Amino acid sequence: MVLQNNQKDFTSRWERLFKKNFCIILLIFFSYSNTFSQKANHQLWTNLLSKNVTVEGKVNYKKFINDSLEVNAYLSELETNFPKTNWSQNEILAYWINAYNAYTIKLITLHYPIKGIKEIGGKIPFVNSTWDIKFISIANESLDLNNIEHSKIRKQFSEPRIHMALVCASKSCPILLQEAYTADQLDAQLTRATKLFLHDNSKNQINAKSSKLSLLFKWYSLDFKKMGGVRNFINKYSDTKINSKTKLNYLDYDWSLNE
Repeated sequence: MVLQNNQKDFTSRWERLFKKNFCIILLIFFSYSNTFSQKANHQLWTNLLSKNVTVEGKVNYKKFINDSLEVNAYLSELETNFPKTNWSQNEILAYWINAYNAYTIKLITLHYPIKGIKEIGGKIPFVNSTWDIKFISIANESLDLNNIEHSKIRKQFSEPRIHMALVCASKSCPILLQEAYTADQLDAQLTRATKLFLHDNSKNQINAKSSKLSLLFKWYSLDFKKMGGVRNFINKYSDTKINSKTKLNYLDYDWSLNE
């Protein structure tokens, strides 16, 4: 009788222990699962862009400084909800494009007023230039703008249209759209940004006989080879077509601030 009571007591204690630990395990699992599946929300970035960037892509950096709380909140959103293995390719690419542009804005506001982005850093590319300043912390990584562009985007994605989406805060660079890039609209947004860039005469002057192009096409010529070269890329997105006989020259790059 005593043995039976001891067995019942042992079984009862084991059941209570199992139920208690099982609940803890479930709590940990769901907590981890929620963290793992959380996606970055880019709506705050859209709100900021729609307020502080004109249709022509002119940026009001003074207003961005006034909205520093919202800017910091969005950067915190990026730092908290970074790409995971369960994210789609569009979600990851949209995330990094937005991150590059948002941190570029942040860098300018930290040093404003300035005449151009190149005033911020040193003169040696990939050593101490503006794009080599490690002021970004995402997923326990210390990053600079070059890391995002070359390692997170160009290395991972075969998509030359990104060069019309990444904005270096200068007059000759592509314009900021008045909205964040999002996974569901990414293809249309990249196409729109590309067409706006190609049809802007201050950045590209496309003519069938002789064209003057942005230096972006020279600097990143290898990226456009994936689409058959610069000429094929232009013909896909430009209303004016060029051919193998069209002379290609390049416009000077204006690094003054896009404000």
